[in-house]
Amino acid sequence: MDLFSLALGALLKAVGELTDDDLTRPSGCEGWLVRDLVCHFVIDAQDVLITLVTPTAGPVTHDAVTYWKVAHEPADDPLAALTVRLAAAYGEPWMLKHHVDDVGRAALRAAGMADPSLKVTTQDMVLCTSGYLGAYVWEWTLHHLDLVANLPHLAGPLAQALARCREMFEQIAGPFPAGWSDVDVLLVGTGRRAPTEPERAALGGTWIPFVLG
Repeated sequence: MDLFSLALGALLKAVGELTDDDLTRPSGCEGWLVRDLVCHFVIDAQDVLITLVTPTAGPVTHDAVTYWKVAHEPADDPLAALTVRLAAAYGEPWMLKHHVDDVGRAALRAAGMADPSLKVTTQDMVLCTSGYLGAYVWEWTLHHLDLVANLPHLAGPLAQALARCREMFEQIAGPFPAGWSDVDVLLVGTGRRAPTEPERAALGGTWIPFVLG
């Protein structure tokens, strides 16, 4: 749960440093500008706030890793186009940044006050709060990489968040070469970057990235 707050805090700091020009640059999410990705953070933070106040008595069915649906091809997301339209609807860039900071800080406060053993429900799943917030370490960290993909002047995700995400990802996809950086594992493993020929050979030839959503 501490790592959730650290990862989200680092992401919000990076968003706060975006210039108006930065928001118009392509992000690491295919087809999305940085402003579209930042708008997605609003939706993510709202989801966290909603889930943390949706307790259940049902048995736990998922944890931080099994929360994610795994595929080898991106699935159609009906909210993707809506997110782009919502991002464009903000009249001024500062309005979008303010909204993200507002709901993001609220999510930080809510996570800090949450009982880690409380069971919550979302998307027909039941998780302990600690497991749910642990799943979002992946969300914040991967999208932090997307945020800074074309903005090298911004700080990337925290090292401990990257290490945890690599650990989670290798539970799903299997181990990667030990000499690879956590960033390279996450970018190549999720299809955000094509492997080089030596990397492909190290992965055993044909490599199909994993999509977690």
